[in-house]
Amino acid sequence: MTTSGVSYSVFTKPWKALSLQQLGEFVAGLGFDGIELPVRPGYQVEPEQVGDLPKAARQLAEFGVKILSVAGPADEATIAACAAADVPTIRIMAPVDRGETYLEAEARYRREFDALVPLLEKYGVQVGVQNHYGRFVANAAGLRSLVEGYDPRHIAIVWDAAHEALDGMEPDLALDMVWSQLCMVNLKNAFWRRVERAATSESAVDVAEWEVYWTTGLQGRAAWPRVVHELQRRGYEGVVCLTAEYTEEDAVDRLIALDIAFARSLFEEGAL
Repeated sequence: MTTSGVSYSVFTKPWKALSLQQLGEFVAGLGFDGIELPVRPGYQVEPEQVGDLPKAARQLAEFGVKILSVAGPADEATIAACAAADVPTIRIMAPVDRGETYLEAEARYRREFDALVPLLEKYGVQVGVQNHYGRFVANAAGLRSLVEGYDPRHIAIVWDAAHEALDGMEPDLALDMVWSQLCMVNLKNAFWRRVERAATSESAVDVAEWEVYWTTGLQGRAAWPRVVHELQRRGYEGVVCLTAEYTEEDAVDRLIALDIAFARSLFEEGAL
């Protein structure tokens, strides 16, 4: 934890080829306090070997790096492994299936959460639900509706500033919505970019198409200084996770170094 009350984490999805020792050394060298570790096929800890999570935590601790959250399944094996490894949060998202209405999806997730609560209470682990643009629970209003009424020790919110900026509301209003359930903040950045397509004779109307371009903290629609200001105004102390997602994938090492420096400067010097 730094003097700003914030722990800096990074989602290590781009570095699946590194060993845990290499990952710990790399992340510590960038200046992060911890990581969000994918528990997914092909990564350092796979779902079938989630019992190895405590060992992975010990290996990373040799470099002063904590596993502050995992991105993986919210099943009993993973919950138990997180408890054994002292990992507080399992981050998930909430997609809406094709052929399913939004309200049907919300009801389905609440049934799933109801079933998870006894396990989360037993092991002392929380599930954090993150917003995601598109066919997901996409913004702060949706997250609040989804998790309202649950104890945040069990079901909480991971608020993602970039996805909110792409498909949501202003950061102060968004944080008003999620504050009571907030367990973690994701910082990344993006903007909508018009897709240039060659005209075809089959289409009589040129309808604009758009795609997301993932960029640095300085460049996208999510105004990091405003986000940090709102967090500090509310006295936020907790995990801020930089998710290292960039359209320019071959530049990830350079860009994440720029972003952690920018994020630290905002929190430690005070955002305007």
